[in-house]
Amino acid sequence: MSTIVAPVSRTVPARTVAVPVPADPNPAGHGPLDVLGVPGQVNLDYAATAPCARAAADAVAELLPWYASVHRGAGALSRRCTLAYERARQQVGDFLGVRPDDHVVFTRNTTDALNLLARVLPPGGKVVTFASEHHANLLPWPVDTVRLPVPGSPGAAVRALDAALRELRRGTDGSAPILVAVTGASNVTGECWPIADLARAAHRHGARIVLDAAQLAPHAEVDISALAVDYVAVSGHKLYAPFGIGVLAGRADWLDAAPPYLAGGGATRTVGPATNDVDWADGPGRHEAGTPNLLGAVALAAVCEALTGADRPALYAREQALLAHLRTGLAATPDVVELRTFDADAPRVGIVSFVVAGRDSAQVAAELAQRWQIGLRDGLFCAHPLARRLLTEAGTRSGRPDLPPTALRASIGLGSTTRQVDRLLAALAALG
Repeated sequence: MSTIVAPVSRTVPARTVAVPVPADPNPAGHGPLDVLGVPGQVNLDYAATAPCARAAADAVAELLPWYASVHRGAGALSRRCTLAYERARQQVGDFLGVRPDDHVVFTRNTTDALNLLARVLPPGGKVVTFASEHHANLLPWPVDTVRLPVPGSPGAAVRALDAALRELRRGTDGSAPILVAVTGASNVTGECWPIADLARAAHRHGARIVLDAAQLAPHAEVDISALAVDYVAVSGHKLYAPFGIGVLAGRADWLDAAPPYLAGGGATRTVGPATNDVDWADGPGRHEAGTPNLLGAVALAAVCEALTGADRPALYAREQALLAHLRTGLAATPDVVELRTFDADAPRVGIVSFVVAGRDSAQVAAELAQRWQIGLRDGLFCAHPLARRLLTEAGTRSGRPDLPPTALRASIGLGSTTRQVDRLLAALAALG
């Protein structure tokens, strides 16, 4: 399934509400994909950390009485926990469409997963990425990483990557390892990247590609096999599964050839008396030293299972309608300017960044929280090079010289409603 999704619908009319609309009560539901929340609080900050899904909470509550060691005990509790942990690995792998010989390594989050991949990059390996990436996909890589400029369109991204890889291969035998590191959906704009096309360009030049799917996976299907990417990194806390879990899934050879990301118990077959007398394990356990995050793995697997059993196209269509309503309402609100990298109609997930001309973004966020109980993100969203560039471009495009140096971001997901979006639009219209 391609990660370029249908363009945002423009059929939802603009709607500016004169007075604040009461927030939805949002009681804790009983369906697996209902999300937990606090009545009266409007959470429009899913891109930072999504709320906990009922599936994750129930799975953890069921396992807690049995909580014990994983891979380290013969008792009934330990055996059950070991089975739950490895079953979670299988369920997450199925959700991501891994190939039979891929590894699924549990990490802390996407940042941890990409740092792991940076550590196992073979000697002499080169990395190519874009300046539009989240810091998690900029900072872990070697200092000589090729950082391509922010592209103006999905097609321009593919052409820039193809040209860069051709230049890197020029005059060589083509055997040096190259890794392309790209996002699936921008955490600043929500815009989707042409992952399948970028993967084809990478493989055409003998390079591998890792997909940062932290923002894409909560909104659309991510299938490693169908996209033909080599690695995928995701975060549980953005996939409605808290408890500090992440995943790096993909090709086994680099992972099995490199020293462990963390050295310790569980990462070895045997340890001898000499300092360097260590036989490291193969497989995911090589990079999962120490007591694993059982509850996080089980929570993430439960959400993956619930999403797999859900009508994903219907969930996606509902989100797209709500996103269109949000963007149309923002466009109709005086002094609000949206940030974007691609064309206004480029496919995107439920993330919108914007500014209120003449107003400091941090102050606006604080006022929305205090007066209307609305939670947004403000700042540069851990993507400083991209956010600063888009703020400059937004000023030029809008002709407004009074845009603030940071932005606001509204992001939606499974628990978001039209009433919540209308409450935000009403509050922005009522700013003094």
